[in-house]
Amino acid sequence: MKFLPLVAAAMLPLLAGGCIRTAASVVTFPVRAVGKTVDWTTTSQSESDRNYGRKMRKQEEREGRERKRAQKECREQHRQDC
Repeated sequence: MKFLPLVAAAMLPLLAGGCIRTAASVVTFPVRAVGKTVDWTTTSQSESDRNYGRKMRKQEEREGRERKRAQKECREQHRQDC
């Protein structure tokens, strides 16, 4: 019976180490979750620039296709104002 308190005292740091780490994870989880949510809902300047550049390239491609189509139709109709 003398060994029981000694064994319990020896195992306490091993058991408490996991509990403390788990408790720290539980406490920091809401902060991390809010940080991730803010990252997902906001757009950084670099993301905004990238999206704007993509939008402009698509618009220029569309305008180029329309211009080529209009020139082709003009040539096919043998118009003088092409």
